[in-house]
Amino acid sequence: MSELAYAMGSPPGGGGAPGGGFSMLVPLLLMFAVFYFLLIRPQQKKQRTHQDMLKSLKVGDRIITTGGLVGTIVEGGEHSIKLEIADRVRVEVGRSYIAGRMASKESKEAQALSTHEGPAQGSGTGSSASGLGGFLGKLFGK
Repeated sequence: MSELAYAMGSPPGGGGAPGGGFSMLVPLLLMFAVFYFLLIRPQQKKQRTHQDMLKSLKVGDRIITTGGLVGTIVEGGEHSIKLEIADRVRVEVGRSYIAGRMASKESKEAQALSTHEGPAQGSGTGSSASGLGGFLGKLFGK
């Protein structure tokens, strides 16, 4: 029985694989590098752009909150802002709950004009690139 125990152990004198500690460390370092470049770094960049957007908010901007409220900033503070979500209806929202800035009415109108001019000149089949979506429209070239 003791021979079986010796057979399962490492050979006497530590004759294991040369460089055993370093060769086990290389895959772990490679996995960390992959996680850093695919997960950690993009998340930090997204967080930095969101913080910059929060700092650049001013009175009159239209925003959307993480809860789905859409409103116009009427008063700004350091930790919270006041939104007007309807006529004379104001709510106070923490800055950390702002998801993003909405496009202003002027840019929406300009975008709508440019969108209506493009497909009207296309084929009369009724399908357009905007109907197929961005990726499929580019893929099929309609």
